[in-house]
Amino acid sequence: MRCSAFPEDLIAAQSAWERTYRSLADPGHRQRTTVLRRRLLELSVQVWWHPYWREAGTGQRVALRTAARELEARAG
Repeated sequence: MRCSAFPEDLIAAQSAWERTYRSLADPGHRQRTTVLRRRLLELSVQVWWHPYWREAGTGQRVALRTAARELEARAG
């Protein structure tokens, strides 16, 4: 079930951020830390500066993270 409070691209970026963050924390990815850190920065910019926040305000950021984690848990 899709969370209707957020645009799909914003939820997708936050979900990708969550996956990338977990990969960066995985000791098995020590050889790819630079690539993962760069990806995490790119996704952080996408999420932080998404046009949705101009209208909604920043108070919904925690709700976005929660929605993305729930989506990942269902998919995973």
